[in-house]
Amino acid sequence: MIGTMYANLKRPPRSATDWLADAVRAVAIAVVIVSLFTLPFTDFAVLSMSLPAVMLSRMLGLRSGLDLVTCVTVFVAAGSNVIDLYRAWTGWDLVVHLSCTGVLTAIALVLLDDARVIVPTGLRRTPIVVATVAGLALSAFWEMVEWFGYRFITDAIFVTYDDTIGDMIAGGAGALIAGILASRFSLTRADRTAL
Repeated sequence: MIGTMYANLKRPPRSATDWLADAVRAVAIAVVIVSLFTLPFTDFAVLSMSLPAVMLSRMLGLRSGLDLVTCVTVFVAAGSNVIDLYRAWTGWDLVVHLSCTGVLTAIALVLLDDARVIVPTGLRRTPIVVATVAGLALSAFWEMVEWFGYRFITDAIFVTYDDTIGDMIAGGAGALIAGILASRFSLTRADRTAL
């Protein structure tokens, strides 16, 4: 599995979208490295949490458009925390939860499929159901991380019951959208190295 992920990672970009996704990845890595020396540790930690997703989208061989959307979405989600957009723009939190959970659910679907956790049924509703459940699980996990950060690291993290439930609803909606798209289109490149 590691060998095939490495093969997908070292595949040269073949389109403008591939180049853009790789550029966003490079910027994300550079910003995280710079933030280690220039920002408070909590901001560095938040930004660094985006790196696994931006690298996994390349390593899994996601379609170039989905790869680019994943990189931008995840990095914007992390950056929005650092520059405090969640408090400044009403509703931005819900937009980010919807879109970020959607792209993370797409990654989860590919991982589950490659690991043969999802048995191909030929039914279009299977990815919709699996994606929605996976997205709700990701949303619940994220809300637990937020609570943990608020409880044990800093009270600057905004955590309320209404915010938590709203975030999970938005995340579930994003996952549902990802599932509907996955039921109609391939999430991976035709030329990817299968895991």
